[in-house]
Amino acid sequence: MSVPNVIVHRDAEVLAQAVAARLITRLADTQAARGSAHLVLTGGTVGIATLAALAGSKARDAIDWRALDVWWGDERFLPAGDPERNETGARAALLDHVDLDPARVHAMPAADSGLTAEEAAEVYAAELEKASRPEDHGPVPSFDVLLLGMGPDSHVASLFPGQPALYEEERSVVAVHGSPKPPPTRLSLTFPAIRTAREVWIVAAGAEKAQAVHLALSGAGPIQVPAAGARGSRRTLFLLDRAAAGKIPPGLGRIASP
Repeated sequence: MSVPNVIVHRDAEVLAQAVAARLITRLADTQAARGSAHLVLTGGTVGIATLAALAGSKARDAIDWRALDVWWGDERFLPAGDPERNETGARAALLDHVDLDPARVHAMPAADSGLTAEEAAEVYAAELEKASRPEDHGPVPSFDVLLLGMGPDSHVASLFPGQPALYEEERSVVAVHGSPKPPPTRLSLTFPAIRTAREVWIVAAGAEKAQAVHLALSGAGPIQVPAAGARGSRRTLFLLDRAAAGKIPPGLGRIASP
């Protein structure tokens, strides 16, 4: 796993714009090299703000949207179209405004799909395996960028401190029950799936995240501090605003915006 790099932006608005610009460059470069790219989305305030900033960027069509596979790191197990679903927010902010191939938008199954949460996790795992290539050396495509938000409790995706999903070693997707943050039932990628990503970007804003950021960068274990276990195979970025970076050791973060 890669060693995290920390980049600090002035505030949450600048952070979202900067992450959007970074995404455009990364995905366009990947497509130029390989013809297509795989992106994993996250929800949350900053995650959706990043997608909105991407939709509003004049450079957004540097990305070949028809050659992009879109996945989710986790989802709230609610009916399709529910405003609390990450998919719903992503579609409103970005996906409905660009020329994506619908077959390459891989939403996690909804609660009204007729599937149980466990069945939905199995269906999504099968979809990931279908998209994997021989060079991926496993049942999950090697995502080019996997975006993650982070909660004040240090959770990423729907991997919460001390929960059974953190111990999963085999499956790529699991159902999560009893989430401490509503709704209680969710679907989530597991650490083995997250760590297939070439690059993992953890995006966080706000002073309430500062202690979790500090722990995630201080050698804490991933069972109690899940963000400490989210690492890319080639690169891991903590993209923060100044408030979220308020408790990291001096000199660890590179200030990107004055």
